[in-house]
Amino acid sequence: MSIDILMPALSPTMEEGTLAKWHVKKGDMVKSGDVIAEIETDKATMEVEAVDEGVIEDILVAEGTEGVKVNAPIAKLSGDDAGGSAAPTPSSSPEAKTSGEGDHEVVEGALPKAQSPAPAPPPSASPPPPPQAREELKASAPAKAVDGARVFASPLARRIAEQKGLDLSVLKGSGPHGRIVKADVENAQPGQAKAPSAAPAGQPSTAPAAPRQVQSLEQQGIPAGSYDLIPLDGMRKTVARRMTESFRDVPHFPLSIDLEIDALLAARAKINAMLEKSGGKVSVNDMVIKAAAVALMQVREANASYTPEGIAMHHHADIAMAVAVPGGLITPIIRAAETKGLAQIALEAKDLAERARTKKLKPEEFQGGTFSISNLGMFGIKSFASIINEPQGAILSVGVGEKRPVVRGNELAIATVMSVTLTCDHRVVDGATGARFLAAFKPLIEDPITMSV
Repeated sequence: MSIDILMPALSPTMEEGTLAKWHVKKGDMVKSGDVIAEIETDKATMEVEAVDEGVIEDILVAEGTEGVKVNAPIAKLSGDDAGGSAAPTPSSSPEAKTSGEGDHEVVEGALPKAQSPAPAPPPSASPPPPPQAREELKASAPAKAVDGARVFASPLARRIAEQKGLDLSVLKGSGPHGRIVKADVENAQPGQAKAPSAAPAGQPSTAPAAPRQVQSLEQQGIPAGSYDLIPLDGMRKTVARRMTESFRDVPHFPLSIDLEIDALLAARAKINAMLEKSGGKVSVNDMVIKAAAVALMQVREANASYTPEGIAMHHHADIAMAVAVPGGLITPIIRAAETKGLAQIALEAKDLAERARTKKLKPEEFQGGTFSISNLGMFGIKSFASIINEPQGAILSVGVGEKRPVVRGNELAIATVMSVTLTCDHRVVDGATGARFLAAFKPLIEDPITMSV
């Protein structure tokens, strides 16, 4: 019996993707685990594996097709399965697009705040599930709820739900990223009521407001033919959507301080002299990452995320150093940065950048993070505020280090000064908490030896 191979959802927020390449052709025999295609999302190119065994009966979507909707049939498999549909599962060697290196790496989220507080980093994704969860992850393609909302469930869970007469839209998934898996539908009661599609009489509607209608450039007085239109790719669409949502929905505020970094620059020079034989090199950004991680462990309330269920207090400082890439932004992450020395952070940052340029990053290497650092100092930007990278509670914007006059006692002096701005999600990091973080961060930068204490 023929089985539809569906366009997989490679992340919780994926709505469509590009079918970049087929690794199989009509008539090929495949078995579970075989790599059958490559899918490009807004931030990554990932190999996907077959779920079922059989013969490729037909290729429904050609290579290079853009805008393929999640859960849409892309091929047919002829096999002995009982029927239904299957979504390919992502392989363990996904790839991502990015670039960037140097003393100052541009972090995703480094968009002026119009000017105000970049990322996408994505939103934030969890590390990949353990092997035992792979069976349920096979089918991460979403179903559609009755009210049009997306429901992520495995094909097995959908089949069982259909047999039991269950409405998936009212079930809470226990799988990765909230996906509904077999156990969720087996433990649910048959005939479970469907979620109401409209608010009761007298109650305010919770339906989202209609999107703002944007006029064309011609309607705004810019004549056709006076500009070149570059189509939006998946990454730019996602960045635009996530930044709009974050700036609109997250109550945010900035806190700014100036730091004297002459001691940091001197310490960096000594460290790099020690690492010269091994070929290592520590950047200012590496030292900022380390200082931020240590400060987050000292003020743990700043290393937190807001959720409807409560405040998530993260155990480690996973620092997202998202960089600007053609067409968008991406967030390579130094995990548990507070536990690592400067040489290791520098080595990891360099490795992430190199593998990013060759599209070898895994999703867990650029999705997630508990805190972001956006550095525009390499462009000579003195100070700025970034947009928060949800669900993180704060993002630190780093400006250029430059010679400025400072007052010491009653005398003027010259120092290398760097301005930083912390943009906070007021739901989780209030003013006092943000101020305490910056108070902990400042001495770590101005006296770098304290990072190792």
